Amino acid sequence: MNRRSVSAVSFLLAITLSLACGAAEPASSLMKSIREFGVLPTNSAAINAENLQKAIDWAHRRGAGLFVEPSEEPYPVDGGIILRQNVSLIGMHGPVGRGTRHPEKAQPVGSIFAIEDKERPFITVEHSTQIRGIQFWYPKQTLRDPAKIIEYPATIQASQQKGAQGVTLSCLTFYGEFLAMDFNVRRRAIVEQILFEHCYGYPLGGEFIRIDYCYDIPRILHCHVNPSNLRLFAGGFSRGVIDSVVARKTFTYRIDHTDNAQLMDLFTFGAYGGIYLGPATYGQLTNFNFDCVTVGIYKLGDGTFNRNWQIAQGSIIANTGASVEEIHPIIIEGKGHTAMTNVEAFSGGNGALTTLDKSQDYMLVRGSDKLTITMSGARMRNYVAEEPITIENPNAVIQAFGCIDKNEEPFEYKTKRP
Repeated sequence: MNRRSVSAVSFLLAITLSLACGAAEPASSLMKSIREFGVLPTNSAAINAENLQKAIDWAHRRGAGLFVEPSEEPYPVDGGIILRQNVSLIGMHGPVGRGTRHPEKAQPVGSIFAIEDKERPFITVEHSTQIRGIQFWYPKQTLRDPAKIIEYPATIQASQQKGAQGVTLSCLTFYGEFLAMDFNVRRRAIVEQILFEHCYGYPLGGEFIRIDYCYDIPRILHCHVNPSNLRLFAGGFSRGVIDSVVARKTFTYRIDHTDNAQLMDLFTFGAYGGIYLGPATYGQLTNFNFDCVTVGIYKLGDGTFNRNWQIAQGSIIANTGASVEEIHPIIIEGKGHTAMTNVEAFSGGNGALTTLDKSQDYMLVRGSDKLTITMSGARMRNYVAEEPITIENPNAVIQAFGCIDKNEEPFEYKTKRP
């Protein structure tokens, strides 16, 4: 893409934004290329970080957008970038689930940042910000040797001082990250109205999105975590690296202290845990697939008033871990209610990682607090226990109907009280 065509694309994007939002300011001042501020593929990462911050500071005062022009060579940029309030950072891509690729070289191309900073999160977001259509690449990250995994800080992080309200993270792709998006904040920092959508990656620390102390309806939609996400230019991660991710015993999606979370169309592969629903959470989880995990869903609750989850239309393949005894598609403990509809679980082998091909059960219910569970329409297979539900909590109230067990027989259950 030549200079004139890039400028035209930038201008058209700005026109679109101005028309959509009714802006009176000229379009050329609403969207500028980062190259206009000296962010170039030929610069050092330190110089590009300095110039990118200058571009953000310019956009901050006027609520403008910055266009990450596509390039044959990625933009090297150091960490420590602050995406200040009101700024949008916009690239050319939807999520590219198998990577982009240069025609002659084994590397990605487009609107892409190359990150090597091991000390600082790449970008910290403040209120009213947006990152869209960008790829993040860690070119020094190992693909084959788990002993050489670089534990990079988060690629995107919420401001620990100011919090982050009204943040959109959309159509992003991560290659070689250790932790993709970190929205764990201090209790006094306010994080609200966060939207994660159409984001792809495979974090070698096992955590793709984590949220703590986020109120007012966070949304995680249409996100896909898979070790083949860089297949087109790098081939993918080795079995040893994927096994090491499982061994970290982390969860791909982890939330706590969160009101009415909306979680839909989530996928992960090759992780210890699919999703952790912490004690101080409630919400809905629908249309999901947690593949090659040790634990699919881990649901807790610290009260009975609104620590309730509605979980529906999902599939869990729990088949990996240190032993079959620790493999549970679903674990529920604490207080509150869990309502599950049409959630199946099965196991089997997969050559991408080490699998044990079985689970211990379908669901483990543990603890001592009274909790309630209703479930229907579950197909439960490939577990070794006699019964699909292992009940270690004497105060649990459970009702299951319309389910099918590992013998392809109807399974019904209702807690009986003395």
